[in-house]
Order: sequence, then C-alpha cells, then structure tokens
Amino acid sequence: MSTILVVDDEPAILRAVGAGLEARGFRVVTAATGRAALDAITTEAPDVVVLDLNLPDVDGVEVCRRVREWSDVPIVVLSAEGSEHRKVLALDVGADDYVTKPFSMAELLARVRVALRHRGRAAGGPVVDDAVLVVGDVRLDVARHEVTVAGRAVDLTPKEFGFLALLARWPGRVLTHRAILQEVWGPEYGTETQYLRVYASQLRKKLADDPERPRLVTEPGVGYRLLDPADLRPGE
Repeated sequence: MSTILVVDDEPAILRAVGAGLEARGFRVVTAATGRAALDAITTEAPDVVVLDLNLPDVDGVEVCRRVREWSDVPIVVLSAEGSEHRKVLALDVGADDYVTKPFSMAELLARVRVALRHRGRAAGGPVVDDAVLVVGDVRLDVARHEVTVAGRAVDLTPKEFGFLALLARWPGRVLTHRAILQEVWGPEYGTETQYLRVYASQLRKKLADDPERPRLVTEPGVGYRLLDPADLRPGE
C-alpha cells in the first residue's frame, strides 16, 4: 500500500483529499505546517508528497528545497490559480508536478499515479541501461542519438534530441522552461521560451503525436513534460 503525505493548512482540504485518497486504497498521512511536513517525510517515508505552497510557517517552496537536499520522494505541489511564478519556483527547486486550486479529485489522482510511476521508474523503469531511455513507445538510444516511436525510426536534430532526452530522463515530471533551456542550450539561457515552442512543435510532428493523447505536453507558463499516454488513463 502506497503512503501519501498531504500537507495543507486548510482542514477542509486535508479531510477531502485524505478521504478521496483513502477511498482508492492509499494510506494517508497529513500535516498542516511545513515543519510538520518535514518531520513526517523523515518518520513516515511517504511514497508521494502532496504539498500546498502557502503554509503558515515554512514556505512550500522552501520545504521542496530542503527535502531535495536528502530525499528524492516525488512532490506534487498545490498552488493557487494564477500563481505561475510560484509553480515555477517550486519545480525549479525539485518539485515533480503541480495541481492548481481549485482542483478535482480525479486530476489529483492522475498526478499522484504519474508520480508513483516516476518513482518506480527511477528505481529501475524506463532506463534499460545507462544509454537507453524508454517512455511508452518512445525509445531513445542516447549513445547513438537514435530515436524510435513504436519501432519507427525518427530523425531528430541535435537540439531536438537533447530536448526529448532530457524529458525522457524524468518521465511524467514537469520541467520548467528555464531548466530545459539551461540544460540543452547552455547556462547563459533561461528566458528564450520561443525556442522551446518551435522545438516542441517540431518534435510533436516527428513523433506523430495525437492531440487527444499527446506524449509531449505543454504546461502553459511553466514548461513541458513527456508522458506515456497510458499514464493518465482514467479509473486506474
């Protein structure tokens, strides 16, 4: 049974989210402050943390930063609508995903499922060996700079390959514009989001992405993620 730590200073949200997760077979631990969350991560060893960013003591972004100093537990942040800057800060310091308030239980469950898969893959999932990445039907041979989709060879430019390979190393996880630009283009980049729009469009065409079940997903104002379309199947 997977353990989910839910951190929020609103009792109503703790009750509702806790009940929704428990109804689907998860063990739920709750915390109402940042300090309590840090303690619970240490003592309860949760499989996923659902973390509100607006906490009364230690800011949620700071909680993410501190946790990443010693733990790789997946973190799904809860943020208020319209707070893209806060989402980006949390993702840049190590959060894996986010859900915007108000949110549906179905959306949160989908994000939790992706986070659990991400953790399982990090322990031995899509990395077949040190040089091969697999996400769904997308396979990247990093050493040879070769990509196949459902067995079909795809010809990518070096930057397209770098963009896709970076996302494939963190399947399901949102990577911010800044993180992608600095990793693929270089440390002097960080604001040239127009580059990413162009390359994302090119990649979607070459991957033959279905708009209804995309592999390469845009998170408006935040960044991109690479998904196995099966990851977000409802009812799992």
